[in-house]
Amino acid sequence: MRRTVKFLLNDRMQTLEGLDPTLTLLDWLRNECRLTGTKEGCAEGDCGACSVLVGRLRNGELRYEAINACIRFVATLDGCHVVTVEHLKKAAGGLHPVQQAMVELHGSQCGFCTPGIVMSLTALWLAHDTPPSHERIEEALAGNLCRCTGYGPIVAALDRAYEIEASGADRLLVERADIVRKLGLLADRQVIEIGDGERTLFAPATADQLADLVAAHPDATVVAGATDVGLWITKMLMRPAKVISLSRVGELDRIEDKGDRIVIGALVSVRDARQSLGALDPQIDEMLRRFGSEQVRNAGTIGGNVANGSPIGDSPPLLIALGASVTLRRGSERRTLSLEKFFIAYKKQDRQPGDFVEEIIVPKPKPGALIHVSKISKRFDEDISSVCGAFRLECDAGGTVTEAILAFGGMAATPKRAAAAEAALVGRTFDRASAEAAAEALAGDFAPLDDWRASARYRATVAANLIRRFQAEAAAGAPHRVAGILRSDVHA
Repeated sequence: MRRTVKFLLNDRMQTLEGLDPTLTLLDWLRNECRLTGTKEGCAEGDCGACSVLVGRLRNGELRYEAINACIRFVATLDGCHVVTVEHLKKAAGGLHPVQQAMVELHGSQCGFCTPGIVMSLTALWLAHDTPPSHERIEEALAGNLCRCTGYGPIVAALDRAYEIEASGADRLLVERADIVRKLGLLADRQVIEIGDGERTLFAPATADQLADLVAAHPDATVVAGATDVGLWITKMLMRPAKVISLSRVGELDRIEDKGDRIVIGALVSVRDARQSLGALDPQIDEMLRRFGSEQVRNAGTIGGNVANGSPIGDSPPLLIALGASVTLRRGSERRTLSLEKFFIAYKKQDRQPGDFVEEIIVPKPKPGALIHVSKISKRFDEDISSVCGAFRLECDAGGTVTEAILAFGGMAATPKRAAAAEAALVGRTFDRASAEAAAEALAGDFAPLDDWRASARYRATVAANLIRRFQAEAAAGAPHRVAGILRSDVHA
């Protein structure tokens, strides 16, 4: 048992004890360390003003990612390298190439959002030896809000950064070997127990330790990336008495391709899961690209999105459509059930005290399967779904539908299949008539709620039109398109 959290902050090793278990990284940086370059804007992971880099070792390789410091708990950073904007300057003085380019191209005006933007661009700089495409830059900046400059000069700044003499200009590259060595020395297999005397956070290092802790503390809040639980702290002012962090359990951070299926550990980030799931179909890839912001995808996990049980989570409809199952572990016992049966009622899952989600098993679609995925939201980037639809059809050689899965989010208290609409398709050719029958049958599957995000009428209309669009795409040979663009044919 270890009662300290150890990590590298910029160029200084930190050993913390007696820590508030849910103290956010942002508050600690600003209030305790006086590193005020990192800003607080929304305090919910939307605006990106608080973005910092977190580097961690994975299979011996050091990878830096931008995350939102406002919803990340300090106690979950053991063994990591936290980098703030103050550390980017050259060891001998002077600006980092990304900072210099932002100055030269006037990428900053009021400057409040600039540190977070610089950190997001620096993460790209570290990941790419040559300038990434403007589309990739815009994707990475979708979680960074700017209302002064406009994104043109900001996007251009990263191109310019690659033209600036970089020799000795990036400490994270120059000192990389030393950082890897220091982080390697921090790794151990002890359970961390840290708290402020009233509340406690546990951070196991192995899956067996995790199982023991969840069994011993079934009332604890289990946290992976804290992209949702972080808001409990900053917005709802909740103070859970016990928290169990998965952040050090490397056994759960794995993706295995089993040939006919993909196994995704509960700690796999949405970013990493996208590489495997997105390869199954372009629409799947596009939907996962719109899963929160880049900072959220870097921290948030597929396992957490499933375990959270939200009726508007982006991944459950997709995973249900693919026929996924979930493995639950309690102590040394495991049980696997289909994901659609995991969700029982609003925020209630088939999970007993002591259970935790260990992995998600995703069958690969059969060759020739028809796939459709749409996320409908008010904003294209970084928004919650009003309706999410994920469909998969299997057809025989004659074109008759033999299996239909139409899964929706935002239409009921849980992610749910549309049984009546599916029945309207099975045994028929997937043409306009059968699609229309399925669209009309949705009225027997759902009675959507009215809320501030969308009216019941809107949801019912959109859901039916997604089925019609699916058929139109299939008839046209399933051309690539951007998933979930708000179009008149969907909303009419």
